[in-house]
Amino acid sequence: MPVPMIDLCRDKAQLVEVEAAVVRTVRSGHYILGPEVENLEHELAAYLGCRHALTMSSGTDALLVPLMALGIGPADEVVLPTFSFFATAGVVARTGAKPVFIDIEPVHFGIDPQRLEEALKANRRVKAVMAVHLFGAPFDVDAVLAICRRYGVPLIEDAAQAIGTKRNGRMCGGDGLCAAWSTFPTKNLGGIGDGGFLTTEDDALAAKCRLLRNHGMAEQYRHNIIGGNFRMDAIQAAALRVKLRSMEKVTETRRENAAHYRELFAQKRLDTFAQLPTDVVDRHAYHQFVMRLPAASRDAVLSHMRKNGVGSAVYYPIPFHLQPCFQDLGGKVGDHPVAEAASLAVLALPIFQGITEGEQIEVVGTIADFVQHL
Repeated sequence: MPVPMIDLCRDKAQLVEVEAAVVRTVRSGHYILGPEVENLEHELAAYLGCRHALTMSSGTDALLVPLMALGIGPADEVVLPTFSFFATAGVVARTGAKPVFIDIEPVHFGIDPQRLEEALKANRRVKAVMAVHLFGAPFDVDAVLAICRRYGVPLIEDAAQAIGTKRNGRMCGGDGLCAAWSTFPTKNLGGIGDGGFLTTEDDALAAKCRLLRNHGMAEQYRHNIIGGNFRMDAIQAAALRVKLRSMEKVTETRRENAAHYRELFAQKRLDTFAQLPTDVVDRHAYHQFVMRLPAASRDAVLSHMRKNGVGSAVYYPIPFHLQPCFQDLGGKVGDHPVAEAASLAVLALPIFQGITEGEQIEVVGTIADFVQHL
């Protein structure tokens, strides 16, 4: 039977609540910022246990705004992993700064602390480090933060895929100067369009980012700094307030789905063919369930699954240092071998809340059928 990579419409009861919230907002006349946005910010701050939560127009803009607040520009460098969604690198380039790509560690695909230290030693114009909590697992925050402090460089956490992730008994995203989050519809906390938010404990940074998201305007038509239009629509905030109430249930459901995949792979004796994602000590949120396959077989498995109508996806097939738009930086094959190997081996399976046991059996059965005919 066909299995989607994600289906956003399975929770009918929640959809009814979202529709009611949207109608309420339409009838309120408050469409940009306003009460729905303010309430969402308070609720996000409470859920994540942080001082400030500032809604943004997208997760990408939530990464861009703190770079702007730090004054990062053409004379500067920002260190970041070469393996992530493009926004991580794109926002750095948009400021005019030079992205300094480094390799990842092989377990959770997070930034490699050893490579980070080498990069900070070798590059003297680094003004920030941007590290990514990828696929719902945290990077090695303690090691990365210690290195950043040693070199006096702020840490920006790309937490776009980390809502619900925990480390050391608390929610992820509160260790660096700030964290940027996405509420794109496919995220674990997904809206009904583009959206994101920024969290920070720093009062001054929060105040500046509030100005930046609204054209640098402290009062109407008085622009203290040059900002942009990075505001969240009230309709998005209303929908997200409904979704946020179910966040813990969503996280636990995805974790149960991950555990079920492990059982199914063991039953089919596929755990030698596929290297399943490693859980974490505290809480992996499983934004994606990303396994590793033999590089020689990955694309063939992907093709086989698509032919059978079974969802799967490759996140991400081309590391940043090999992207056409960054070739002027001189990146070449062999520069970052762990990321390059990952890009040839990773395959994500459907793990969304709402996927049925039968659908998971179909997913694993399709892979088993491929292996049987090797």
